Amino acid sequence: MLGTAWLSRHVPGTRAEMATTNSQKTSSFEITKTEQEWRKILTPEQFKVLRQEGTELPGTSALNQQHGEGTFACAACALPLFTSATKFDSGTGWPSFYAPIEGAVDTTTDTSLFMTRVEVHCHRCGGHLGHVFDDGPKPTGKRYCMNGVAMTFIPG
Repeated sequence: MLGTAWLSRHVPGTRAEMATTNSQKTSSFEITKTEQEWRKILTPEQFKVLRQEGTELPGTSALNQQHGEGTFACAACALPLFTSATKFDSGTGWPSFYAPIEGAVDTTTDTSLFMTRVEVHCHRCGGHLGHVFDDGPKPTGKRYCMNGVAMTFIPG
């Protein structure tokens, strides 16, 4: 997984670099902004992940160690995405959940990096959050492997 994360950040022509125009589509989301507007409200790392479909390095997010009760929301538009009740330790180095809040995320097929994965986006702003895999725990069997930098935690 570390190799995949490195490739998505550093190899020319990967989805992270090519995705700017795809992720900047503005007609289908409730919240839309220009690239400059997103850059003003997001940190450089948040922009790379949320708007350019990059990947943060595993083990770098404080949210991976967040075990309190609360809600994980989109860092770009504050839409609640996951509850702490669905969070689990996947051992991957990224915050993982077995189910999103209903209607909070959308998915698309990602065929970059010589593999097929299901990419997860914020329903409201289209921000890239991570990927979902079929190796999670019950009751869903899903592992929503999210970039922590793409989210904020709201206690409560």
